[in-house]
Amino acid sequence: MLSQALHEGWGLRMNKHILIVGGGYVGLYTALRLQRKLHRELRAGEVRITIIDPQSYMTYQPFLPEAAAGNLSPRHVVAPLRRILSKVRILNGTVTKIDHSARTVTFQPAEGSARQVAYDVIVMAAGSISRTLPIPGLTDIGIGFKTVGEAIALRNRVLHLLDVAESTDDPEVRRRALTFVVVGAGFAGVEALAELEDMAKHSTRYYRNITSSDVRWVLVEATNRVLPEVGPEMGRWTLEQLRERGIEVKLETRLNSCEGGHVMLSDGSEFDAETLVWTAGVKPSPVVNDSDLPLDERGRIKATAMLSVVGTPGAFAAGDAAGVPDVTNPGQYCAPNAQHAVRQAKVLADNVVRYLRGQELAEYRHKYVGSVAGLGLHQGVANVYGLKLRGFPAWFMHRTYHLSRVPTLNRKVRVVVDWTLALFFKRETISLGEMEHPREGFRAAVATTRR
Repeated sequence: MLSQALHEGWGLRMNKHILIVGGGYVGLYTALRLQRKLHRELRAGEVRITIIDPQSYMTYQPFLPEAAAGNLSPRHVVAPLRRILSKVRILNGTVTKIDHSARTVTFQPAEGSARQVAYDVIVMAAGSISRTLPIPGLTDIGIGFKTVGEAIALRNRVLHLLDVAESTDDPEVRRRALTFVVVGAGFAGVEALAELEDMAKHSTRYYRNITSSDVRWVLVEATNRVLPEVGPEMGRWTLEQLRERGIEVKLETRLNSCEGGHVMLSDGSEFDAETLVWTAGVKPSPVVNDSDLPLDERGRIKATAMLSVVGTPGAFAAGDAAGVPDVTNPGQYCAPNAQHAVRQAKVLADNVVRYLRGQELAEYRHKYVGSVAGLGLHQGVANVYGLKLRGFPAWFMHRTYHLSRVPTLNRKVRVVVDWTLALFFKRETISLGEMEHPREGFRAAVATTRR
């Protein structure tokens, strides 16, 4: 396969179009490196690079919990693609079909008719979406935690429901409003739960009839552990910390139903809740199913250790949508996390350049650094290079590590400013849920005028 790729590789004497599907970690960092490595060819018009993504920004997902808790401005956890990638064309919309045999994709823009986009090399960086199950009522009250929109909507919802509970005399309405359920005890679930619980606890001091003990948080996990990424010891410590904070953690428990907000769990417990956050895993973006690229048994694009697509010259893949063999652990695949995505993007970009120049591709090899997780203000857990930290040191490492990974100096400075201001001023506890329905007030005014 490598010899075939080399045989079909080109010199950079003709106009070659590199198409990147997805503007997340892999898409952004791949394009950024290609922009640097091919700056002469881009200037001469010998190479073009295009990114297709529904959004014009990349979301730095590890900071979503802090944005939801009000520690960071939502705009500071996203990186604008057009500003960072000045030599790259950004098309906002979706890819609905990939025909690699013809080297074309069907592009559906946000507005207007679909059209064909031709390419010479394709990079599949489409990422993933929430993996849901056919659970009755899940679409009624469930919300994911993968986008900045979901994070801020969840923040507004928690604060709004505190207002609801404060303003009602109905004990059932109050109990339902103050009950929050999180399904999934991986990074996304635990960090979201911990930050939001910390925010809600802080907010209750401004309410006359609500105390922190009135707010009920329930974490539901189908396996027997939380935060498996940080190891068994740190996972057990995290479990103890969550329970000490009054959070109900239900292990080896599944969500059976949540119709009408009535939550039914596999351990037999039942209760009403107004909010349910679903973080129980991810699956590859649906676009991989509408292509002629080979897929593995898990529905991911079948990739090689060189991040090329198996048996498909001119196609590369990495990140959540790709099954990349872990050469440091034979028989296993690289985990779908940000750490791998950022590192894979570097190798992928270099291999695209090598492919175009007819050079031999390099394998993606990594040395596992470890994992860090924030558990609210000044609380965290970390397992880095075998060094196990908890509490404030782990929280500080969590912030430091992710600050170093945020793209561009502009965003780094803005994040530091947000954190610095938080040292001197109390966090905001205002719900701006009306921002999600900006026309309701105007419509009400029009209706009043008609009457």
